[in-house]
Amino acid sequence: MEGFLPHLLPAHAMVKFDAIGRSRYDLETSQSGRGNFVGPSARSAWLERVRGRASRLFEFVGKVGCFSLRVLADCWRPPWEIAQLFRRLDEVGSRSISLIVVSGFALGAVMTLHTRSTLVAFGATAMIPAVQAVSFFVEVGPLVAGLLLAGRVGSGIGAVLANMRATEQIDAIESLSIDSFKFLVVPRVLACVIALPLLTLFMDFSGLLGGFLSEEFSSHIGLQLYLSRAFDVLQWSNFIAPTLKTTVFGFIIGSVSSYFGYTTDKGAQGVGEAATNSVVVSSLLIILADVLLIKCIFFLFPDTAI
Repeated sequence: MEGFLPHLLPAHAMVKFDAIGRSRYDLETSQSGRGNFVGPSARSAWLERVRGRASRLFEFVGKVGCFSLRVLADCWRPPWEIAQLFRRLDEVGSRSISLIVVSGFALGAVMTLHTRSTLVAFGATAMIPAVQAVSFFVEVGPLVAGLLLAGRVGSGIGAVLANMRATEQIDAIESLSIDSFKFLVVPRVLACVIALPLLTLFMDFSGLLGGFLSEEFSSHIGLQLYLSRAFDVLQWSNFIAPTLKTTVFGFIIGSVSSYFGYTTDKGAQGVGEAATNSVVVSSLLIILADVLLIKCIFFLFPDTAI
């Protein structure tokens, strides 16, 4: 009926009918999303949004990079804030040991249970200690310790520095002719760099302890036999290099968290944003850096890296 109706209408009604039909078609296609035509204005607006996001991303990377380079430069410039460094080490390291040890112990026990259920089918239960040691010392221990420290310490650094910026405490420190960056930021970054490798060792050995107790309840294996099997396949390159890579993780946590807290300008609202962004960005960068560092380890130790 609609196909014959336009031929029965006068010319002025034809124009009105055509306008109504076009407007109805545009409404249907916009609601259903079936329209394939994108106008020049919509395309330019989309390109502008992409260009703006890319610009903000590169700007953020540049600012964090300059901030990190300033931290590296100020580490070698006197005066050195030794007292502040020990306070931050207590805050970052000593107060994180309980979290690291409990998490490593639980993770080691759970991994042993899962590994045993798989290796029993192949009659390779004697390899459980070796699998546990390799997995913890090479990858699980360093990565999990870094992510735990990013969650606990990173959010704290970001929130504290953002609160100091919002309450103008940083401005008060600078009014006393004290370098606030060197006094507040550098000790926190150094504390993360120093504490994280030590916390990784606690994570590794607590994971081995949890794995031993889980295996002892299942097969009544002795501690000496468990340790001999665990360290039989490990070499120094499998222990030193993965542990030292956590210094990079610590530098990422300290620098990124300090950047979000030190540079915030949103008042009380910026405190929560700094804490959240510190955890999210630090965790993401730790995972990305882990991939690159593993490639470097395989390049430096091609014969012994696992």
